[in-house]
Amino acid sequence: MSANKTIVIVGGGITGLSAAYYLRKEITENNLPYEVKLVEASDRLGGKIKTKHHDGFVIEQGPDSFLARKQPAVKLTEELGMSDELVRNGTGQSYILVNNKLHKMPTGAFMGIPTQVRPFLFSGIFSPKGKLRAGFDFVLPKSKPVSDQSLGGFFRHRFGNELVENLIEPLLSGIYAGDIDDMSIMATFPNFYNLEQEHRSLIKGLQKTMPKRKKSTGKKPGMFFSFKNGLGSLVDKLADELNGLYSLNTAVDHVEKKEHGYHLLLSSGEVYKADAVIMATPHHTLPRMFSQYDLFEDFNDIPATSVANVAMAFDQSAIKKDIDGTGFVVSRNSDFRITACTWTHKKWPNTTPDGKALLRCYVGRPSDQSVVDLSDEEITEIVLRDLNKTMNITEKPEFSVITRWKNAMPQYTVGHKERIARVRNSADRELPGVFLTGSSYEGIGVPDCIDQGEKAVADVLGYLSK
Repeated sequence: MSANKTIVIVGGGITGLSAAYYLRKEITENNLPYEVKLVEASDRLGGKIKTKHHDGFVIEQGPDSFLARKQPAVKLTEELGMSDELVRNGTGQSYILVNNKLHKMPTGAFMGIPTQVRPFLFSGIFSPKGKLRAGFDFVLPKSKPVSDQSLGGFFRHRFGNELVENLIEPLLSGIYAGDIDDMSIMATFPNFYNLEQEHRSLIKGLQKTMPKRKKSTGKKPGMFFSFKNGLGSLVDKLADELNGLYSLNTAVDHVEKKEHGYHLLLSSGEVYKADAVIMATPHHTLPRMFSQYDLFEDFNDIPATSVANVAMAFDQSAIKKDIDGTGFVVSRNSDFRITACTWTHKKWPNTTPDGKALLRCYVGRPSDQSVVDLSDEEITEIVLRDLNKTMNITEKPEFSVITRWKNAMPQYTVGHKERIARVRNSADRELPGVFLTGSSYEGIGVPDCIDQGEKAVADVLGYLSK
């Protein structure tokens, strides 16, 4: 058998870690003559997954969970022997803040789209005119087929501005930290477009295709999973599994194509030789690392937004107007600067000591990016001012943890899928053996990133076996 081939993974977020784990597994199980190295520019693994433990609190500084129905994360958890550490979110009423007032989220809504008419007719979120306009969905013809369009434009056409701005937009743009009127429907929620094309009415399409809810006397289980000690425990477990395969504080300055494979010039001055490279880094880092190629110029057209989240711990007695629920999102028509607030002590009771409350708020909507650059004190003041309007919190928090994610949320704008396909096709031709993966491409959630990491492994093994 020929000498070992080397696969270098650039980036130690959840995508890169998943790729390294599944690669090592394939190599071990099939006795393949390959070795794996992972390099991470920062001083820690995990990327946007970052859990802090403080005074008995478990504080998520990035994502706090993953969807239970998305299999890649559940499968990885099982493979790592961590199933007994999984916890489901506590369920409860969620709210939406419209006209400076908290309204209960209407029942029978899927991503803000009505599937039951009655709760919407009786909701105080919409004016009579807004309700009437939303009903146009029942009579409007399906739209002409297009290759892509904005999510906002699609929903405004079906339901009018009021339903979009007071309900759909806060829910959907919160997932991507983006502007719904720029976001690509085909890269984010193609199922909505397909439902309209097939059933004409989006509401009727959802009514026909959504699984019927069984009548249940008990409380339905939460739709999200985390771990008893936070999502960071998944990263810790992967790091243990990959012991010795990764290097921290090791940036890639330049990738050079050679006759056989690639040379990666590292910030330490060292050079790694690779037969294949998995690039699990944000899209905007590639033009610099491959500066002699112009095939990544399209990535300059993929914007990225910044967000900050603010976790604040209180004694339960400090919250004078406690609300029975798990949190609220904020209509973009309000003058609030927070975009959402999670009552973490209710959504994830395992995170908070008895008698305490933990709130997590978000700032940095697309039109308010400068807020992320303010000082900790200024951001805390903004968040407390907004919370006081709804919850009458009179005391300062016992402590707060502010986490800024600068240019960390890639935006899947209209034409995203074609853009990515174009770059990948060019890379296949000009840089064979280099594979692009991660949240910039095909999904930003934890399961999406794990899935992309696993797919990159299949691509690399297919390439090297040729």
